[in-house]
Amino acid sequence: MEYVDHGSIQIEKTLYHWVNEHVLRGLQMDAPTFWTDFEKLITAFTPRNRALLEKRDELQRQISSWHEKNDWRAQKEEYRQFLKDIGYLEEPKSAEPVEPQNVDDEIAKQAGSQLVVPLDNARYALNAANARWGSLYDALYGSDIIPEEPGYEQGDSYNPKRGEKVIEFGKKFLDQIAPLQKGSHADAVHYEVQSGTLIITLANEEKTTLQRDEQFVGYLGQDSLTSVLLEHHQLHVEVQIDPSHPVGKTDQAHVKDIVIEAALSTLMDCEDSVTAVDAEDKLHIYQNWLGLMRGDLTSTFKRGDRTVTRRLQEDKVFLDRHGNEMTLPGRSLMFIRNVGHFMQNNAILLEDGEEVYEGILDGVMTSLIAKYSIEGHTSHLNSRKGSIYIVKPKMHGSEEVAFANDLFNAIEDLLGLERYTIKMGLMDEERRTSINLQNCIREIRHRVVFINTGFLDRTGDEIHTSMEAGPMVRKNDMKSTAWLKAYEQSNVATGLRNGLKGKAQIGKGMWAMPNEMQAMLEQKIAHPQSGATTAWVPSPTAATIHALHYHKVNVEEVQRTIDTERDYVDDMLTIPLAEEANWTEEEIIEELENNAQSILGYVVRWIDQGIGCSTVPDINDIGLMEDRATLRISSQHIANWLAHQVCTEEQVREVLERMAQKVDEQNRHDPLYRPMAPNYDDSVAFLAAQDLILKGKEQPNGYTEAILKKYRLEAKKRAMSMHAS
Repeated sequence: MEYVDHGSIQIEKTLYHWVNEHVLRGLQMDAPTFWTDFEKLITAFTPRNRALLEKRDELQRQISSWHEKNDWRAQKEEYRQFLKDIGYLEEPKSAEPVEPQNVDDEIAKQAGSQLVVPLDNARYALNAANARWGSLYDALYGSDIIPEEPGYEQGDSYNPKRGEKVIEFGKKFLDQIAPLQKGSHADAVHYEVQSGTLIITLANEEKTTLQRDEQFVGYLGQDSLTSVLLEHHQLHVEVQIDPSHPVGKTDQAHVKDIVIEAALSTLMDCEDSVTAVDAEDKLHIYQNWLGLMRGDLTSTFKRGDRTVTRRLQEDKVFLDRHGNEMTLPGRSLMFIRNVGHFMQNNAILLEDGEEVYEGILDGVMTSLIAKYSIEGHTSHLNSRKGSIYIVKPKMHGSEEVAFANDLFNAIEDLLGLERYTIKMGLMDEERRTSINLQNCIREIRHRVVFINTGFLDRTGDEIHTSMEAGPMVRKNDMKSTAWLKAYEQSNVATGLRNGLKGKAQIGKGMWAMPNEMQAMLEQKIAHPQSGATTAWVPSPTAATIHALHYHKVNVEEVQRTIDTERDYVDDMLTIPLAEEANWTEEEIIEELENNAQSILGYVVRWIDQGIGCSTVPDINDIGLMEDRATLRISSQHIANWLAHQVCTEEQVREVLERMAQKVDEQNRHDPLYRPMAPNYDDSVAFLAAQDLILKGKEQPNGYTEAILKKYRLEAKKRAMSMHAS
């Protein structure tokens, strides 16, 4: 790579010129001044960043040493005191209500779905941003919520019998959220507006209205309605009417679709779901973010024999009930997830050749680019309140959160932004953050707009932190452990105790099975029932289905019933050790196979194809949405069992080879796929998966990034060499 010198730093040449010509110029910012100020920021924050990571390592060394000398089961009180003595468990400070200003309604007031999408894929990013409104009919018709029974199959063309099931579901939904004074929406034959009131004519020619007239908030069509806009639980539902539409023709009221507010917000991800290992990768991500912030990002692709160009949706315009024009957002409110404090990237090199801490790089670059929307240099505004929303993952304890807050202060000063323009989403996914969450929130009380649990990363950290305590329960048994239940409950209770209600989101994790929408419809309602105002979904369809849960559950009412004063720390410190590590040989092999297949299925795409998030078949060929958090838990689990001699390295290698053959078979139809078998030691992906396990114990906090980065760079090097030859 070629670099441009600027004081004590070197900036990768292509990135340097792109920032100058495509970012700074449009903002009328002086390039030499920007890079000089950026250099000063890097120089000031790098030593603090490094010291925080060294503290992590020292705490882990002390905890591991304690477990080697003590029996946690017999010394739980001594263990808690030990964690206090070393500063791992902080003395809780008093709750101080959060005070973020200029927070958009999608975060502060509305409860609904949140989509997560890799920012390195422009098409996916656009689909996610446009998922603010979702067709309920399409989501139902194309999913397993309507069973594929004989006669009701999807097929290649519209199936009216399947469509009837969809319409029946849709009308029941309308009856639930906006019931009529008389009859059902299924009986409606005509909708009209008279003097600001929605009048519904039923099949028996009776006329009726909504039970709550104020739920009718807008419409389209002067002489004949084409759209009726309803509101329920602060979410909008649009009933679209078109007698000429294939679906509208079959409906007695000519309703062609029910379109609902689905993904209120979207997390554009620079972290766990992407494979950014060098300056080239970072530039690609920043280019997509610039396109979103300027509103001009497009993606052109083939769909069958047609060429389709995707771009950002316009806002939706209606007439309110009095005939005045009203506008609703047409796109999700976009967060951007930066990387954590520990990753590094060669986009910028320091004086001694060390790579810049990527969290510092991301913070500056993504905030700089977001100025396009803040200052109005865009065709599609993101935040209507003038805020920038950055999610910070993988922070450990309040000291690291305070560091992020100071970094954001410095970025605002560098970019000429008002204090607290940059809002922070706090990922509660590390053990040291979970047990000190109140102190963490307190450090960012003027910025915090989001706290969110993450089962996979949190479990990976749980295993690694207590690696020496003993063998852990089987991975699937983690879901029923005391610490996990306490962790999920504590996140909501702590957020409410610190005043997040009506000011910030309290979030829950991902639904990992994008093809299992019936199961999601049945199970994911638990998230709003827990008091969470948002939860992650993997697709626009899932966002639409999950939105139904926020109509069924009034989250605000649920939050009033939650005990916010309970102390969950002791339960969260309950290490998930197996009662007796007396599994049969068959059970051990089964566990190894499940973990190994999961690791290989994801890693082979990450390393060989640069795909950081995709639907990966599990050992039973069920598609699961995977990202780096999956690797952390699976690799740490095997590493733990190896450390306590539940299994051997020979067993692990044998299982890896057999599972590599299975993964090869699962990917046999992918023309870009590179098989791992039979030349395992020539497969960069296989070697990466093996190292994730065998070197898992020594990886800082059990993170997978260093190993993945090493082997991805090797794969890119081999690909370039093959291309050159």
